[in-house]
Amino acid sequence: MQHIVCYSGGHSSALVALDVAHRFGTRNLVLLNHDMHFSVEHADIKRFKRDVAEHLGVPLTFASRRNARQDQFDVCVEAQAFKVGSGSELCTARLKTEPFMEWLAVNASQGESVIYYGFDATEPGRIQRRTGIMGALGWKTDYPRLWNDRKHDSTEALGIPRPCTYGVFKHGNCIGCLKAGWQHWYIVYCTRPDIWLKAQWAEDEIGHAIHWDGDKPVYLEDMAAKFAAMQANGIPATEHIPHQRFWAHANKIIRINVLQEALPCECTS
Repeated sequence: MQHIVCYSGGHSSALVALDVAHRFGTRNLVLLNHDMHFSVEHADIKRFKRDVAEHLGVPLTFASRRNARQDQFDVCVEAQAFKVGSGSELCTARLKTEPFMEWLAVNASQGESVIYYGFDATEPGRIQRRTGIMGALGWKTDYPRLWNDRKHDSTEALGIPRPCTYGVFKHGNCIGCLKAGWQHWYIVYCTRPDIWLKAQWAEDEIGHAIHWDGDKPVYLEDMAAKFAAMQANGIPATEHIPHQRFWAHANKIIRINVLQEALPCECTS
C-alpha cells in the first residue's frame, strides 16, 4: 500500500507524516508537496519541510505547476479571474489541485493508495468535503489527527522547530492568501508591502477585487488608508488575537466591515 501524505509544510501535515511513518514505516511513504514560489512561501517553511523529511529519511516529492516562477497573483492574472466555476479560488486549482491530480494519475493506483490529510477533530466540515470529493474520484483518504493512538503532537519534541511564520499566522497558507480575511491582509500590509503591491497590481489587471463585502467589491487600495491608521495606532499585525477582539479594537480607530476569518487552504494545515 502506498501512503501519500499531503505535505504542505504546515505543522499538522508534518505530524501526519510522522504518525503515518510510525504506523506503517517509510518504505512506501510519499511526502507530496507543492513547492510554492519563494516570494509567498517563507524560507523557514521550506526549511521545516526539509527538516521533517530528513528526520524520516524520506525525500520530498513535488507536484508543482510547471511554471515554477508563478505565484497566486500571476496565475490569476493569466486567467483573468480570481475564482473558478463554483466560486473556489483559482490559485488553489492552478497551483495545487491540478498538479496534484496529474501526479496521482501517473504515480498512484486507487486500489493501492491512501491519501492522508492534516485536518483534525475541529474541522468536520473540511473532512466530510474532502472525503466526498476524493471518494467520488475513487481515492481513499484518512485523517491521522483523528487517530486515538497518534504518537506525535509537536515537532519541537523531536528538535525540529515549527516555521517562524507561526509566530504571526495560524496556518501555513501562502502569504497574501486569496481566501483570507482582512486580518491576514492587515499583516500583509504591515509586513510585506511587496506582496500588497503585487496584489493591487493583480486587481488592476483583472478588473475585480479579491475581497467582497456582501455583494460589493472592496479593493485593496480602498483599505490602505484604514490599515495605515490601524498601524499608526499600534494595532498588532497578528492572527493570534481572536478575530472578534482584534476587530473590536480596530473599530475604535476606524470603521471596517469585517470579512471572514482566514481559513487554511483545502490542501494545507
